[in-house]
Amino acid sequence: MHYEAKVVLPLLLKVLGIEHPILLGHSDGASISLIYAGEYPSSPRALVLEAPHVFVEDLSVESIAKIRAMYQNTDLRNRLVQYHRDVDGTFWSWNDIWLDPRFRSWNIESYLDAITCPVLVIQGHDDEYGTIRQVNSIQQRTPSAEVLLLRDCGHSPHRDQPQVTIDRIARFLARLGNV
Repeated sequence: MHYEAKVVLPLLLKVLGIEHPILLGHSDGASISLIYAGEYPSSPRALVLEAPHVFVEDLSVESIAKIRAMYQNTDLRNRLVQYHRDVDGTFWSWNDIWLDPRFRSWNIESYLDAITCPVLVIQGHDDEYGTIRQVNSIQQRTPSAEVLLLRDCGHSPHRDQPQVTIDRIARFLARLGNV
């Protein structure tokens, strides 16, 4: 995630000629957005974060271990093929890192202090990969953070409650003006 935030994303933005992006990230993508915003605080115009991770929780590791078993023993791999050019490489790169015992100490809370742009955090109350502790950490260290906590919603608010999620993002972006 650090490489994506510090190398890949800045290069992509440069190639596209985007100086002040509004970054929307989900899960690890939200974490990449946070690292980027903490590393380059004058760059992002705003962040929209769905189910971000700022540290590793037992719940995350347990759920990721379960999804590994599902990938190996169910049709999950076949269902993911439509979303990834290299489904095995994508899955195992993500899964292996999160389940590596050395990753337990991963923590990006130190990046939060530098973030000054508006931030919207959207979190499902029933997220199987992270708890409200992730959101609380962001709120405590990033004064500009607004939170939408959704009941009856898991790890993917855009899928579990699409209209509520889209409406809230639209209101957040409208306040920025000229979007």
